Amino acid sequence: MNKSELLELLNRLGLRPSRRLGQNFLLDPNMLDSLVRIANVERGESILEIGPGTGLLTERLLAAGCRLTAVELDHRLAAYLRDERFAGVDGFRLIEADACRVDFDELLGDEPFRCIANLPYSCSSQLLASLSSMRNRPREIYVLLQKEMADRLTAEVGTKDYGVLTVRLGLMYAITILKRIPRDVFFPPPEVVSAYVRMSLRSAVPDLELMGRVSRIAGMAFSQRRKKTSRMLEGQYGLDRVLSVFSSLGLSEDVRADGITPAQYVGLGRALV
Repeated sequence: MNKSELLELLNRLGLRPSRRLGQNFLLDPNMLDSLVRIANVERGESILEIGPGTGLLTERLLAAGCRLTAVELDHRLAAYLRDERFAGVDGFRLIEADACRVDFDELLGDEPFRCIANLPYSCSSQLLASLSSMRNRPREIYVLLQKEMADRLTAEVGTKDYGVLTVRLGLMYAITILKRIPRDVFFPPPEVVSAYVRMSLRSAVPDLELMGRVSRIAGMAFSQRRKKTSRMLEGQYGLDRVLSVFSSLGLSEDVRADGITPAQYVGLGRALV
């Protein structure tokens, strides 16, 4: 599908790309083929796609032989995918819903699955948080993200991009930026450069209860990242207790949020119950 064909389809559906919904359609066929090839889709495996749009990536995933669950919010695109483009196609299941409100555990059950998607940039962090909070987390996630978001996910301790998302997602996934994606392969072009990111589930991850505590502590610490973390945690846990735990973890009482490693945040989560 080229740009003119896309515009004709959108016009027929009475649809104008929505910035609020993050509707930037990836059109370049070579880029689409590359994304699927890099993800090494296997015949018969279960794949989740969030925001299929007009189905260009969807088509390639299905051609690779996977069983695909697609979640689409826009009712016009959902009707097009369900009733026209993929009507009667084996292995295709469409869920018309807001992915930010979907219970993915209920939707996908206990079967191993992967997620491959051009995520809506406006809610990518929320969607990644939802996927990583599942009981049955995706074993791999291949997603298009804003390059800025990708930089945050892969940031090193002590850098300006290191933050809550780095800690939360980095504890569960090994995250790699695979390639930069230029603006001109999308319509309409996004205002930012994009990146294709692979997230591979680690063999050992904190359980959901511990991960919840780690997330709360990191959230408090980074809420005012220039302040001493001990002061940010003092109100919740008491300063003497916080400093005792810091000492046991080899942390200075003056350390800021971006000076604490993900492993040390886990230590804080275990000690500050």
